[in-house]
Amino acid sequence: MAVLVPWLITGWRVAELPGVIGWVTGALRGLGGGLVLVGLVVVVDAFVRFVREGFGTPMPAAPPEHLVVGGLYRHVRNPMYVGVLAAILGQALLLGRFSLIWYAAAAFAATFAFVRLHEEPTLRRTFGAEYEEYRAAVPGWWPRPSPWRGGAGRV
Repeated sequence: MAVLVPWLITGWRVAELPGVIGWVTGALRGLGGGLVLVGLVVVVDAFVRFVREGFGTPMPAAPPEHLVVGGLYRHVRNPMYVGVLAAILGQALLLGRFSLIWYAAAAFAATFAFVRLHEEPTLRRTFGAEYEEYRAAVPGWWPRPSPWRGGAGRV
């Protein structure tokens, strides 16, 4: 989602930003590079947390045994998806490719629908009241500024 499709769309070729003065272009590209790096770090951290805390993976074939609520999951319920979207938007700025902004919007819409229609009902069935408490306290897509302190002593 954050590597193959952006490459297919852009070939990772940098486009000029017409009408944008030089230092602004540099600032946008720097911001984009930062978003890519932060997004990738968030995705890796979230995946590792699934293994270490949840004793599973984010993939349906090997789901976690425990609800993952530590680390970045204390701020936002979907840090992996947020990280992927940040990486896509970062590539849009870094490469000067507005087509990636449209792709990010479509990816968000598809991911949002998947979370609402599949993931959340599955988590409700699997983790019950524990998930409901977590869902009520932690936003899905925009991180809360302070970490949630619930969650049965997880870190």
